[in-house]
Amino acid sequence: MRRDKPKFKQIIDAAVVVIAEHGYHQAQVSKIAKQAGVADGTIYLYFKNKEDILISLFQEKMGSFIEKIEQEIAGISSPLEKLYVLVKKHFESLAQDHHLAVVTQLELRQSNKELRQRINEVLKRYLRIIDEIVKEGIEKGEFRRDLDIRLTRQMIFGAIDETVTTWVMNEQKYDLVALAKPVYELLTKGCASS
Repeated sequence: MRRDKPKFKQIIDAAVVVIAEHGYHQAQVSKIAKQAGVADGTIYLYFKNKEDILISLFQEKMGSFIEKIEQEIAGISSPLEKLYVLVKKHFESLAQDHHLAVVTQLELRQSNKELRQRINEVLKRYLRIIDEIVKEGIEKGEFRRDLDIRLTRQMIFGAIDETVTTWVMNEQKYDLVALAKPVYELLTKGCASS
């Protein structure tokens, strides 16, 4: 399969840099090829078009990220601890890759409706992990029994996502990973005084 070949990864990594630096609409396939160190035509051996590159980029990067999250939380019995690890790993992953953070937080959101729907398909697996943590938390009594799982997932993902977007928009001027604990505490303890 093409995805297993080194040039596929090279092109994906190059696309992340080019899209982050020039924006999706200005990221020509020729710029991606140049960044990857391959001929323009080589791109088309792996991808149909620029949209396919963007979708593949998100599938690859998000797929790898989800696998890491699943591995990290596999041996943890406490749903609360699993949630903390998820928040922290999300922040660490994007803090370590500035270009990927720009692409996921800004460029993917400017794409057309069909592209966003395909991206949402990839996100479903990540959202299922959040759902499973919440369900398990309710079952084990670590989370409130009256939680609406769908709404809770939206709030968790929304808080994580907005924190990263704000960090990107502020040109990463502060430590994103340092916000993992405060975000986790706000998600688990809310705003009440006790």
